[in-house]
Amino acid sequence: MAISLKSLQSTRRTFPPVLAIYGTGGIGKTTLAAEFPNPIYLFTEGEEPPTDVEMQSAKIESLDDLFDIFAELLTEEHDFKTVIIDAVDSLEKLVWKYTCNRMGGAAAGWSAIDSNDKGSPTAFGKGYLEADNTWNEYISAILALAQSGLHVVQLIHNEAKKWDDPIVDSYMQYKPNLQERASKLIANKSHALLFINKRASLKQVDKGFGKKESKPEGMSGSERVIYTDGRTAFLAKNRLNMPPTITYKKGQGFKELSKYFYNPPKAEKNVEDDEAA
Repeated sequence: MAISLKSLQSTRRTFPPVLAIYGTGGIGKTTLAAEFPNPIYLFTEGEEPPTDVEMQSAKIESLDDLFDIFAELLTEEHDFKTVIIDAVDSLEKLVWKYTCNRMGGAAAGWSAIDSNDKGSPTAFGKGYLEADNTWNEYISAILALAQSGLHVVQLIHNEAKKWDDPIVDSYMQYKPNLQERASKLIANKSHALLFINKRASLKQVDKGFGKKESKPEGMSGSERVIYTDGRTAFLAKNRLNMPPTITYKKGQGFKELSKYFYNPPKAEKNVEDDEAA
C-alpha cells in the first residue's frame, strides 16, 4: 500500500531507551545499572555484581539462554522494569559460537569465526560479516524489550586503541572492547553510548615570557563523570539531547540520566575546561 502525505502522523519515542555503557574496570558501570528500577541482571562468565548490590540474576552460558530469557520477559507476567546485560564483550564470544553453529559448525568449515585457513568460509573476515546477522537478531530482541516498557542497559568493558585520523596526527582513544563491526552496530542501534571515567584535571604549565599552557594532569580524586558526547579521547553519543557530561554520584545516576529519557530538556551549554581531550 502506498503511503500518502495525508496518512502521516506526528510521533515520538514513548518507551525506555536502549543504553550501552562502557568504561574502565571498577569505575561503577554495574553499580550505576543497578540503580535502574527493578532490574534483572543477566551476566556472562567472569562477571558479577558489586558486593553491596543485590539483584535477581541469571548466568548466561549460551546465546540461546539469553534469547530464551528475552522471550519470557516479552510473553510472561513479571515485575521487572530493567534488563542489565553484563558484559556485551563476553557475550560476543557466544555470538560467534552461535553463528558458527548456525552455519554448520566445523563440518562446514565454521570451526572459528576468524579462521586463518584460506579454504574456510570464515577466512578474510567473512565470519564477522555473518555474525552481523546474529547481532541484528540480538538488537531486534533488545529493542522489543524496550518497546515493551523495559529499560535495557548493556555493560561493556573498554580498550584503548590507536586511531589513525586522516586529518590530524594519530592518537589513542578509548572504545568499547568489541570487534569493530559489532562495536559500530551496538553504538548505532543504542539510543546512547555512554563512557564513564574519573574527571580529568588540568595543570597550568609556565611556557616562559608570561605565557601559560593547560596540560592534562591526570584523573582527580574519585569523582565520576558520564560522558554522553564523543571526544578525541573516547567514543560516546546519544540521541536523547543529553548534556556532554553528567556527574555521577552513587545513588543518583538513574535519577540524573532518566531526566532525558522521554521528554528531554534542552541541553545547557557545558564547557569543561578541566577535561583532557
